[in-house]
Amino acid sequence: MTQRLTERPWGHFEELAAGDSFKVKRICVIAGGKLSLQYHHHRAEHWTVVRGTALATRGDEQLHLAVGDCLHIPAQTRHRLENPGAEDIELIEVQTGDYLGEDDIVRLEDIYGRAGNK
Repeated sequence: MTQRLTERPWGHFEELAAGDSFKVKRICVIAGGKLSLQYHHHRAEHWTVVRGTALATRGDEQLHLAVGDCLHIPAQTRHRLENPGAEDIELIEVQTGDYLGEDDIVRLEDIYGRAGNK
């Protein structure tokens, strides 16, 4: 598998592994970066922080995550990851579900003007 870096306004990700019902990504969120508040119809996500500290939203919860912390996000649960710190954060994301395409993102809020877009 060829690893490919995909740039986003908040940082970047690369796909590390994939199968019929799973995908593994390494995600880097730059200092001050913030993913959109979003949910997915078809996939759940499981995050493990491997560098830095993050602020995560899951449903109505706000959680501070540090190295070694994990967070499970069920399908159809609104969520967001943000980096309020001065250093980049890195996490491993494991997606599971019957469809794992990047077009299964429903953005509710986005500081980069992408809400409502894929």
